[in-house]
Amino acid sequence: MTVRVIDVRESVMARNNEIAATVRQRVEAEGVLALNLVSSPGAGKTTLLERTLDALGDEMAIAVVTGDVQTQNDADRIARHTSALVQAVVTGGACHLDARQVDRALEAIDLAHTDLLVIENVGNLVCPAAWDLGEHAKIVLFSVTEGEDKPLKYPRMFREARGAVMTKIDLLPHLSFDLARAVGAMREVNPELEIFLTSATTGDGMDAWLGYLRREVARASTAHGALRG
Repeated sequence: MTVRVIDVRESVMARNNEIAATVRQRVEAEGVLALNLVSSPGAGKTTLLERTLDALGDEMAIAVVTGDVQTQNDADRIARHTSALVQAVVTGGACHLDARQVDRALEAIDLAHTDLLVIENVGNLVCPAAWDLGEHAKIVLFSVTEGEDKPLKYPRMFREARGAVMTKIDLLPHLSFDLARAVGAMREVNPELEIFLTSATTGDGMDAWLGYLRREVARASTAHGALRG
């Protein structure tokens, strides 16, 4: 008897990467910056996004795609902070979003009148690291309520990310969390990582995060103008 083994995962990943390339082409064709927010559950992605929309919603057009395992609670929260349509993707148990889901979500988004696309991925530091959604950068959130060695335990996610947002720093006086050790762990895994120390509750550090978004949105717009010119 002859047995033929089919690597389903490899086939699925290859197809995902093809769709992700299409997504990236679509957003770049309109000069849109696409960011993929990733983190452990409860690290503060939704709260950070709420404060970001409050701060930048009047100066740039921000589209949001949220991913959750079972509910659209995060999308409902975010929708209260923007007049734009928020796309909710309920994965039904899957631990990450995929490029096909993002591609379908873009059908309801007017990319020609969008500056920034934010994809709030499912709370997980393993699965989303391997899946390209067509974003320009992964931004990993890391809460001070987690262990300082989180980057060493989940190195691929921190290597894949271009930015890291430390969240809930207002809680530091009440915790034994060693911030210097945590930053050192991130630097050990990814020396090029741009790190932001923030509290969405108090506003500490938010100016640096918002400045990063303004800079990168302007860069994407300039690149688009150069291509068209």
